[in-house]
Amino acid sequence: MVSNLKIFAVMPAYNESAHIGDVIRRIPAMVDRIIVVDDCSSDNTGEAAKATGDLRVEVLRNEKNLGVGGATVAGYRQALAKQADIVVKIDADGQMDPKMIGKLVRPIAEGSADYTKGFRFHDRQTLRVIPKIRLIGNMGLSYLVKIASGYWNIFDPTNGFTAIHKTALSMIGIDKLSQDYFFETDMLCHLYRIQATVKDVPVPTHYGDEISQLNPLKALIQFPGKLLRAYMKRIIWRYYIVDFSTFSLLFPVGWLLMLFGLVFGGIKWYTHASQGIATPTGTVMLAVVPLFVGFQMVLQAILLDVNSVPKEPLQKEYANDEL
Repeated sequence: MVSNLKIFAVMPAYNESAHIGDVIRRIPAMVDRIIVVDDCSSDNTGEAAKATGDLRVEVLRNEKNLGVGGATVAGYRQALAKQADIVVKIDADGQMDPKMIGKLVRPIAEGSADYTKGFRFHDRQTLRVIPKIRLIGNMGLSYLVKIASGYWNIFDPTNGFTAIHKTALSMIGIDKLSQDYFFETDMLCHLYRIQATVKDVPVPTHYGDEISQLNPLKALIQFPGKLLRAYMKRIIWRYYIVDFSTFSLLFPVGWLLMLFGLVFGGIKWYTHASQGIATPTGTVMLAVVPLFVGFQMVLQAILLDVNSVPKEPLQKEYANDEL
């Protein structure tokens, strides 16, 4: 089935002349074209890519540094223009194993997913060698991204080894994607808006002398504001604009009840404490019951959201449509 599809690889690259040649040489023959986006490198990254002699290589150069997101979007735009069916994103630093491209694109080629992401933490060997700062940062960041994006079924959100079907790529509005290292997370948020299916694919990761530009622990500090905005946009769009469901009632009412319980209980406790008397049991219950009921309502709303992860691939729904 894969042999009938045009598979392109997009490779954003910034100052990767030492590694890019080896990465290109290991990209399997199943990939029809390799689009290298030289993101205004100060070394000879673009020339090193051409020097491989691989006829599949096409080098684009950004006149100014746009960041990993901007470089990837430039590659995506070119891949769509060249009528690619599946577009793989692979970094030029050698951490990602090009031999895993077949495994990464298989769910998309078989029609069971619109977007796949590499998942590093399934392999015990990877867990042993991955820098602990990255491991801790990714664990925290992964949970926040689950909440913000709505894809509760995925992990390892900062993994840049991905593949996407042309249907989803055409629909997400790539020019609106974040251009910095929030790009991978922003992709998930945009994919949820079009209800694309996303799957994790276990792949090994190799750590050598390459220098990562992203510190997941630092990202864990910088990303929450962006993630909160993404989360609020998702909730409003999903449950109050395009649909109105049980979640739409449980979520705000639950929070209001909890807020009432906390504020009412706090005021009454302070008032009685300042007077040196015990708070009456009835008053305590007036605070505790709304707090408890509200918590249960919010928890139920979250469970409904978890069960609302997109399950039907867009490529099937739009198979006969012109995008």
